[in-house]
Amino acid sequence: MSTISTPPVQSAPKLVSTIQNLIHQKDGVLTQELIRQPGSFGLGQVPARLKPDATTDMVCGYCATGCSLRIHLKEGEAVNLSPTSEYPVNLGMACPKGWEALSVLDAPDRATQPLRRNALGDLEPVTWDTALGEFCDRFKSIGEAYGPESIAFLSTGQMVTEEMAFLGALAKFGMGILHGDGNTRQCMATAATAYKQSFGFDAPPYTYQDFEESDVIFLVGSNICIAHPIMWERVCRNKNSPEIIVVDPRRTETAMAATSHLAIKPKSDLSVFYALAHILIREDWIDRPFIDASTSGFDEFVAFVQQYTPERAAEASGVDVEVIESVARKIHEGKRVSFWWTMGVNQNYEGVRVAQSLINLALMTGNIGRPGTGANSITGQCNAMGSRIWSNTTGLLGGRYFQNAEHRHEVAEVLEIPVERIPTEDSWPYHKIIEGIRTGEIKGLWILCTNTAHSWINQSDTRELLDKLDFLVVQDMYHTTETAQQADLVLPAAGWGEKEGTFINSERRLGIVKRVRRPPGEALPDFAIFRLIAEYWGCGELFRQWTSPEAAFGLLKELSRNRPCDITGIDDYAALDHAGGAQWPCTEPVANVEQQRRLFTDGRFYHDDARANFLWDETRAMPEQPDEEYPFLLLTGRGTASQWHTQTRTGKSPVLRKLYPANIYVEMHPADATLAGIANYDEVSVRSRRGELAATAFVTPTVQRGQLFIPMHYEETNRLTLPHFDPHSHQPSYKDCAVNIQPLHEEARR
Repeated sequence: MSTISTPPVQSAPKLVSTIQNLIHQKDGVLTQELIRQPGSFGLGQVPARLKPDATTDMVCGYCATGCSLRIHLKEGEAVNLSPTSEYPVNLGMACPKGWEALSVLDAPDRATQPLRRNALGDLEPVTWDTALGEFCDRFKSIGEAYGPESIAFLSTGQMVTEEMAFLGALAKFGMGILHGDGNTRQCMATAATAYKQSFGFDAPPYTYQDFEESDVIFLVGSNICIAHPIMWERVCRNKNSPEIIVVDPRRTETAMAATSHLAIKPKSDLSVFYALAHILIREDWIDRPFIDASTSGFDEFVAFVQQYTPERAAEASGVDVEVIESVARKIHEGKRVSFWWTMGVNQNYEGVRVAQSLINLALMTGNIGRPGTGANSITGQCNAMGSRIWSNTTGLLGGRYFQNAEHRHEVAEVLEIPVERIPTEDSWPYHKIIEGIRTGEIKGLWILCTNTAHSWINQSDTRELLDKLDFLVVQDMYHTTETAQQADLVLPAAGWGEKEGTFINSERRLGIVKRVRRPPGEALPDFAIFRLIAEYWGCGELFRQWTSPEAAFGLLKELSRNRPCDITGIDDYAALDHAGGAQWPCTEPVANVEQQRRLFTDGRFYHDDARANFLWDETRAMPEQPDEEYPFLLLTGRGTASQWHTQTRTGKSPVLRKLYPANIYVEMHPADATLAGIANYDEVSVRSRRGELAATAFVTPTVQRGQLFIPMHYEETNRLTLPHFDPHSHQPSYKDCAVNIQPLHEEARR
């Protein structure tokens, strides 16, 4: 006869204790996660498991605001972070991307070893020796068969300055590549070109303190509330109760917070800004002494803008004459007026002249070189400013010119290389390199730290062209990007926080990046990859001085000497770190230099005559106007503060993914939606002459009638965009193309 065992009966006190422990556990994994301890180092309380034993500061690797983050270290490795409280950029603040900067380094799809496409079409792991042998053998074979101009590279504003300078020197002086450009062509080429033509050098004149010191802030195509939230925080610190004038077709978050919003028709900016100049001249609201002493071309500009009356601007823009007149008066009455722009101006088929129309307004009113003033381009990527001066792509190192013999000799002398190694002609810009694949002139392409197959305009065509290449190499942190998936060879690169160097932010401030994590697997810093390639290629002796990023920084210092971007006052990384960053120019010891400095305080510019130029052109119509078949105009831009570019990194953070819609959406005006039979959250099809996508409709009055808006971060967006470019900067105009939108009914979905 068997017996059945029963659990012992617990006493009442013990039973109560067991129940209490279930309700409020004092031990266990989840409980331990919540335990906090004093963090030391001024950090307050931190999770016990993340309590640091040291901290260090370095700049963030997302946007060009250039915030400083305090990295919490445990046994030499970064375990957490918080904003640096005393840094002059962010003053203790960080956006969601900055808070999550470390988490994306742990993504499971990191590229951890070289990958080569095999005979079956699959990417398979190979050794670094095999990968670099393949890299050199195939690129050399292409060069021998088709000439050195048949190989090109596309770089990035995401790498540290020392790496992009090394890449440009290696590719052009060592490997003999002529054509190379960067993805800063997609965001900042317009501003760089406008500054060069107007001021004589690519020189953003401002410091972020100007956000706090203006009494009129004029923002054009710039939704800084979400695109650059720390800059918006600086605006919110302004104690002058400033007039905030936003010029943007959409009622963006920034426009909602403004005192005035000019909801212009897309691409009517030039007409409006020329009309503002017309009014200021008509009313004699100009700074004639400054104009006479510091500018050239003003009288001719006066004659030109006579035709751009407020009435003409009102017809072009849809903004009332009275509003345009009122804005001109506000500019006149402001004692410190600052003009700011970003992608809404830069990504424009006439963007250079729009940027210069704002520069013209600053010059003619004397609003430059003083606190709270300036014609100020807000940069996009973390090191786009470094790319503009030091990438050695379409301009020679240090803002020099390949066609200038004196400039070539200066570079050759500092780098101790034969001057004959330096090309005497300019590279093709990005879009001509892509077009060169179509014509068969480009056979091999090396893409670094950018996602061309996602981000380039008219995406489907771009992907077809990448497939035509004889050899495509992608060097990236992740092996899953759309571009890496098309590659013949993938080289695994370290990311931000896994290497060292410097970034240059929007206000010209150099900041330090440090190695606070080990790269995963066999991934290497880009600098180390370039050193290996130089040796495998057989040109290593040319780069014997490039022993480390800090050694490269020393070369850049010398190359900057007597240039507008002179940084010879910065001894080394330690000095820069101790000073909390430094704006160029910095010719005195960095510890002695003021942290908030503006350019042109003396009214002298970088042209040979020390004057700034007034520049202009007639306005032009959009090349693809809405019509009966494609009745809507598509706008693209930043979606949220938690998304970044192609989501290569932000998409890896569970926290950031919760802060924006997972699936692509399209914003549409309620009246248009009613006529089209589209309700909020309906699935719709958006189609252009180049492609089609399915999206969720978001019905909102923040877009005007006849317009649609789709965030640029989603993979599908650039299926639709029209490939057209500014003639001066060669920057793509992403923000205007004709589209149709239709409900995507159940039968069509099936």
